[in-house]
Amino acid sequence: MSFESIEVCVYGAEVLCPSCVNLPSSRETYDWLQAAISRKYPEQPFTITYVDIHSPEGDQEKLQFAERVIEEDMFYPVVVIKGEVVGEGNPRLKTIYAELEKYGYQPK
Repeated sequence: MSFESIEVCVYGAEVLCPSCVNLPSSRETYDWLQAAISRKYPEQPFTITYVDIHSPEGDQEKLQFAERVIEEDMFYPVVVIKGEVVGEGNPRLKTIYAELEKYGYQPK
């Protein structure tokens, strides 16, 4: 079975979100998610992108969403898959896995 590679976007900042003081940083969450998704769905293509909300890089969609995170005071890191926010502040693996499985990913 073949399917398209999904991009998982993690929006965050080097500085911890004020409400997230005891949580991992956005960058740590990005690293953790990359490892967890790779383990759960080996040999299934995905990309994971980190976007710094204070100096975003990427396409227009990423720039606009980074702005939205700041404007709406969202808890970061914010995890987005295909335009859907699937995690905010302290993202849950179960929710992210469920979203990936909607697109055909098979856990191993």
